[in-house]
Amino acid sequence: GRKVLIVYAHQEPKSLNGSLKSVAVEELSKQGCSVTVSDLYAMQFEPRATRNDIVGCLHNSEEFNYGVETWEAYKRGGLSSDLVEEQKKVQEADLLIFQFPLYWSSMPAIMKGWMDRVLVQGFAHEFPNCYDSGLLKGKLALFSFTTGGSREMYAKGGISGDIRYLLWPMQHGIMHFCGVKVLAPHICFAPEYVSEEKRKEMLIAWAQRLKTLWNEEPINCSPEWYFK
Repeated sequence: GRKVLIVYAHQEPKSLNGSLKSVAVEELSKQGCSVTVSDLYAMQFEPRATRNDIVGCLHNSEEFNYGVETWEAYKRGGLSSDLVEEQKKVQEADLLIFQFPLYWSSMPAIMKGWMDRVLVQGFAHEFPNCYDSGLLKGKLALFSFTTGGSREMYAKGGISGDIRYLLWPMQHGIMHFCGVKVLAPHICFAPEYVSEEKRKEMLIAWAQRLKTLWNEEPINCSPEWYFK
C-alpha cells in the first residue's frame, strides 16, 4: 500500500482543520494506505532553526552558518533526533499532505519551521539537484488549507489577489524546488463565516476528492500555472 504523511498544524482537534485531517486519515486508511500524522502543535515541534539541530562538533565553530552546518551534519548522521524522525517519515511517504489554516497569506510559523528544519540540503535538495531533479522526486504533495477570506476576495482581481499567487512560495519555492510533484490545492474558503451545513459539505467534498486522488495529474509546475 501507499504511504502518506500528513503534516498538520492546528491547535484545536475540533476545528475544521482537525476534521479535514481526520477525514484524510480515515479515507486514505480505507484505501489501504499507511497514514502517518505529524501533529506539530501536539508534538510541540520546535520551529526555530538553531545550533541545537546539530549533534556534536560544528563544521566551523568560528562562524555559525545554519545551512552549511545542517548539510554537514546530515552527511555524517549528526542531525538532532526530531529532524531524523521527520526526515524518515518524508523519505517513506509517497504523498505529503499539508493541512493548516492560512496565516498572513502563508502557512503557520510552526509549519514553516518544519520546512526550514526538515528539508535540509543533502536530504531534500543539493544544487544543481533542485526543481525537477530535486532529491525528493517521485513524491507528491498536496496543500489543504482554510482561509479567513471568501473565495471572491482571493479571486483574480479580488482584494487579496489570486490565491495562486500565495501558493507560489509554498508549492513552487519549497515542494517543487525539492523535486516533489504538486497536486492541485484543496481550499476551504472562510469556514468561520458559513453555516454548519456548509462546513459539513466541505468535509464531504474533501472525502470525495480523496477517493480518486491517486488518479489526479499533478499541476503544471511552471510560473504560468500561478501567474497566467
